[in-house]
Amino acid sequence: TDYNQMGFNLRSNIFQGGPLESRSLMKDSYTPDITQRVIRDPKNWHGRRTDELGKWHQKNALNLNLQKALQDKYG
Repeated sequence: TDYNQMGFNLRSNIFQGGPLESRSLMKDSYTPDITQRVIRDPKNWHGRRTDELGKWHQKNALNLNLQKALQDKYG
């Protein structure tokens, strides 16, 4: 059956899994000093800036939390 065949494959180590050491294109492309002195800006990630829609959602979440806190406090 398929179950026995899968068990045989697992026992004989056909499914060896992923590599033990991962490689990165950035690490292979640049020298180590470039990756160490990079500045990570949370407002500009992967070349994308926080847009107006993202700012609106953030303000909306704060507003909803405030409304909920006021509702719990004053009923």
